[in-house]
Amino acid sequence: MLSIYNSLSKQKEVFKPIQEGKVNMYVCGMTVYDYCHIGHARVMVVFDTIVRYLREIGYDVNYIRNITDIDDKIIQRANENGEDFHNLTTRFIQAMHEDSNALGVLPPDSEPKATESIEDITNLIQKLFDNGYAYQADNGDVYYAVNKFEQYGKLSGKKLDDLRAGERVDVDNNKQDPLDFVLWKSAKPEEPSWESPWGNGRPGWHIECSAMSTSCLGNHFDIHGGGADLQFPHHENEIAQSEGATGEQYVNYWVHNGFVRVNEEKMSKSLGNFFTVREVLDKYQPEVVRYFILGSHYRSPLNYSDQHLDNAQQALTRLYTALRGLPVSEESDDDNSYYERFHEAMDDDFNTADALAVLFDLARDINKIREQDIKKATLLANELRQLGLILGLLQSDPEQFLQQLGGEVELSAEAIDDLIAQRNAARANKDWAEADRIRDELKDKGVTLEDGAGGTTWRRG
Repeated sequence: MLSIYNSLSKQKEVFKPIQEGKVNMYVCGMTVYDYCHIGHARVMVVFDTIVRYLREIGYDVNYIRNITDIDDKIIQRANENGEDFHNLTTRFIQAMHEDSNALGVLPPDSEPKATESIEDITNLIQKLFDNGYAYQADNGDVYYAVNKFEQYGKLSGKKLDDLRAGERVDVDNNKQDPLDFVLWKSAKPEEPSWESPWGNGRPGWHIECSAMSTSCLGNHFDIHGGGADLQFPHHENEIAQSEGATGEQYVNYWVHNGFVRVNEEKMSKSLGNFFTVREVLDKYQPEVVRYFILGSHYRSPLNYSDQHLDNAQQALTRLYTALRGLPVSEESDDDNSYYERFHEAMDDDFNTADALAVLFDLARDINKIREQDIKKATLLANELRQLGLILGLLQSDPEQFLQQLGGEVELSAEAIDDLIAQRNAARANKDWAEADRIRDELKDKGVTLEDGAGGTTWRRG
């Protein structure tokens, strides 16, 4: 029975979808003015894995992940580059898709863009006017009146009086209340704008997600996800907007992944510890990065460091080494204990760390019996691949993974094979000193040899 930690109730709850057998899920996607960083990678991989598991246990999932393709940062970056904002966002949307594909992230079922949702956005704002939650200021901007929504703060636990007293609030004389937030920004010279009942302008960030989620999934849906940094004010404001407009509960389960830190410090460009996905993939295979992300529970902080990525590579190498030399089989093993333990872990709020531990138990048992019972080992290897697939792992050919070039390497695969042939010749001639010298040379260059009944194989690392 699946339980999910609900940020709204601050506790784990047994998952009960609104419609039996079906899950509607929305996740806040990227604002596309730059390359994706490792924080974005965590969001993509975490919610991809959640979707994979929901489908594994039989749910028909409609997964929506939006694209924010208009906001202040996009306009500023386009102006800095001297290019049309559409050209900027198109380029970075393509880059985002390349990064997500590399990480084994399946495409969402729909990927709405803010600029293609203007009618839905203005319709939602009009409902807020009709219900008394919105007003237009003297400067032409449209704001949400926070004090009109009695349940404001129910997600974050923040109270309006405390926010006014203790939080930094931008001084804006156009607002009725310092905490009010913008729904529609009036047009400024040479900025992109669209027509609306309140004059030309563009949407605020918060209203975009309310409009895109409800237009795709309805006024009330099952799961809304995103990074913990979005819980306040973005998701709090989404609730206020959506429920103020529709009068219905917006979302049943709020799911937030934890922060990414770099060497135990907050990731930021100012600290010089800001890494794009592309920079990380220059040093590590994409599956290693995915494994690293899944190695921690999604709600826990994730600490990025070269050492942790190296550890992830070593761990994934152990799993692929267990699969090495065993044929892919469609047969299933009669022992369902691994399957049951894996599902028990994932049913406990998608605990990928515990699920990975089951994969290592499988790998250990494969290594124990592979020499004595190749058929049993093959069945277990098939189960290892099947469970790995649910996490988006272990679908590469083991030889290719273990021999794949990663980062800067001194020897090509052809050069390694040539040295192994020389070593085999030395061993045949009982020239053990030369054989050991070649092994040591390869080891010094990051290549490990493994001698077995079927001959000598190699892997990097």
